[in-house]
Amino acid sequence: MISCSLSPNTETDDVWLALKVMLSPGIWKKGSFIDEAERWFSDYFRDSEAVSFNSGRSALLGILKAFNIGQGDEVLVQAFTCVAVPNSVLWAGAKPVFVDIDETLNVDVQDARSKISSKTKALIVQHTFGSPADMKQLTIFAKKHGIFLIEDCAHSLGALYNGKKVGSFGDASFFSFGRDKVISSVWGGMGVIRAKHKAQCRALRTYQRQLPIPSLFWIFQQLFHPIAFSVILASYNIWLGKILLFGMQKFHLLSFPVYSDEKKSKRPAGFPAIFPNALAILALNQLKKLDRYNRGRRAVAAYFRKRLYRDTILPDVGGSIYLRFPFVVNNPSALIERAKKHGVLFGNWYQHIIDPAGVSFFALGYKIGSCPRAEYIASRIVNLPTRVSLTDAAKIVSLCLNKSL
Repeated sequence: MISCSLSPNTETDDVWLALKVMLSPGIWKKGSFIDEAERWFSDYFRDSEAVSFNSGRSALLGILKAFNIGQGDEVLVQAFTCVAVPNSVLWAGAKPVFVDIDETLNVDVQDARSKISSKTKALIVQHTFGSPADMKQLTIFAKKHGIFLIEDCAHSLGALYNGKKVGSFGDASFFSFGRDKVISSVWGGMGVIRAKHKAQCRALRTYQRQLPIPSLFWIFQQLFHPIAFSVILASYNIWLGKILLFGMQKFHLLSFPVYSDEKKSKRPAGFPAIFPNALAILALNQLKKLDRYNRGRRAVAAYFRKRLYRDTILPDVGGSIYLRFPFVVNNPSALIERAKKHGVLFGNWYQHIIDPAGVSFFALGYKIGSCPRAEYIASRIVNLPTRVSLTDAAKIVSLCLNKSL
């Protein structure tokens, strides 16, 4: 099965490692691997303090609290995003203000200028699909208005903007290790604050230390995920995999990437929390493969760019890692269904202005029509997998061009 979202990073060594860790419950909650994961990010961003959490949304919430952003404050957040981002703003007590996107699917600085107010305290910049936003203009904008710049790097670990690492431009940045992100430990995240903000670095660490450690059952769910999907993906096309996936989710052996409470902007039980040692072990194993993964993604993206029609693809942004390759069509649901029949599951980031389906726009404060470009793209976007072989990429291109296989 070719997929964007069903554990595309998982390899045989990840499955065996998860099984090995599962058999050692004494190291699930605490251990040295948490510190090692944080050191990896501190070394990667040399002038920064890295603090781990159980998710990217928890890391963002910690950053907002460290910068004392809360009641009465506003935070600029792009539309065409996951509900996890504006939810963290709401959980901090602040108000998300939605900004439209530009042609690269990142925040449009012109629209940001029209929506900033005296209450605005920060701008969150999402590097969508691993393509860097216009950090030159956005940095100038943030400095001019005296607001904090926070980079959402959930899609972009390893991406570059003008030769500089994405995640090193803002006052802070955060990363996700979700099941379908650049590297994966199923759940997990990292908050990074520039060292010059000494008080905020201390505040982020203090906030983390006050959080609970996830339950043993929650940790089991995440360790079981790569093991389960090694079977599910291998048998998905013959229905056995679909039955296994449904059954494992029904009996809560697997967790969901977004909890039902989050669709209503409520904070799910157990969030935020500390990054458990067991998942740090999985993340560190994936970090060893980061460069290889991103080289492969770039190669597949280059292949798509050569083979697909120009009016269906977006501008090439230098330094992109292409976590997914955005493809724009008039009838995305028809293409998605056709691909599924041929064993390809295209991704759906973001077929809603704020994903996933069922999100309460009222709870978030989003007004239909306020971000027209984001709404247009959300109605036409399909994500092509990039963690695939070039042979699989050729099959994907044939499906996109509606050619016989």
